[in-house]
Amino acid sequence: MLRGYEGVRYISDKQMVVFDIGSAYTKFGYAGEASPRGIIRTEVRCPESKKIRKIIDHKDVEDLYQFLVEFLHLLFFKYVVVSPKDARILVLESPLAITSFRDTLAKVMFRHFEIGSILFLPSHLATISTLSIDTALVLDVGYQEATLIPIFEGIPILKAWQALPLAGQIIHENLRKYFQDTADNLDLPEKTLEDIKVRTCFVTTLERSTKLGMEDAPIPPPDVTYPGVRRILIPGEIREKAFEILWERDNDNLSLPTMILDAIIKCPLDTRRVLAENIILIGGTTMTKGFASRLKSELLALTESDLYKTKLKIQSFKFHTAPSKPNYTAWLGGAIFGTTDLPLRCLTKEVYLKTNRVPDWSNLIDNQKDETSYEI
Repeated sequence: MLRGYEGVRYISDKQMVVFDIGSAYTKFGYAGEASPRGIIRTEVRCPESKKIRKIIDHKDVEDLYQFLVEFLHLLFFKYVVVSPKDARILVLESPLAITSFRDTLAKVMFRHFEIGSILFLPSHLATISTLSIDTALVLDVGYQEATLIPIFEGIPILKAWQALPLAGQIIHENLRKYFQDTADNLDLPEKTLEDIKVRTCFVTTLERSTKLGMEDAPIPPPDVTYPGVRRILIPGEIREKAFEILWERDNDNLSLPTMILDAIIKCPLDTRRVLAENIILIGGTTMTKGFASRLKSELLALTESDLYKTKLKIQSFKFHTAPSKPNYTAWLGGAIFGTTDLPLRCLTKEVYLKTNRVPDWSNLIDNQKDETSYEI
């Protein structure tokens, strides 16, 4: 929780409720505010098994529908404290999000909770509004995956999008494997693994990284003890190596730094330099100590390598500092958009009940400019 809140709040007709439903955490609050009212885990207690389950772990659409009903009920009546009937909702989502999730979310919103309207806003576009710029390279490294979309003068360059399963989840899996192999088969819950990662681990420098595992390896950082019911010793070597998988290239020669360079190469020539000098990092994983400096070092090293030296004539990379923490920068952009009057972009309850579908940017039917189509 960012700050406590008790009681019922008066909502004007023009104010929107802003949701940023992520794979691990959900941010919620009201349009026009500088920070979300709270951040909670995107999980619910399964009605059948009575176990806590993540929404991303649903089995099918019916299972997802039930999860969203339970989760949104908690959001509306316990956390946001507002009646969902005829409310105006803004939902931040990635342009690369699964269509079935968006359709199921809209079905739950309109048919179960009977909200008035919903606005699906691309999170990468919302991010640049927090800095009052229209051109940026937005890298979102969250829990499940890292996604990157270049935006030039307010238009996403979708042909250059990049996505890799390099985010918080894979770091948790590596930590779990280590403790199972070396610490007497210690099986820690994911909440504990995440706490260990946040409290004790960091991103090391490129110079130290190249020497790890070699004979002249530098002296590892000091070991620390993680407190709890059972005190766990976290070796300095593990603290330093936890995030190395983000920078190791896979069989296709891909990693977080190559995502940025490959995206820039796919963009038009006259946009490459300005994109390289306007990089925005969002997502909880980018908050790790040393992440931005390591990313910049990796990018500069790659531009001097044979793989990119002839393809890319860029020698400088610059990063923006958003006016908020990276884990809720996208939410802040949604809160800014929510204060504007955009009725044509909203999907109303009347239109949804008539068409029974959500407009999609990738569908040619929704991009036709005629009298029978409605804008999204």
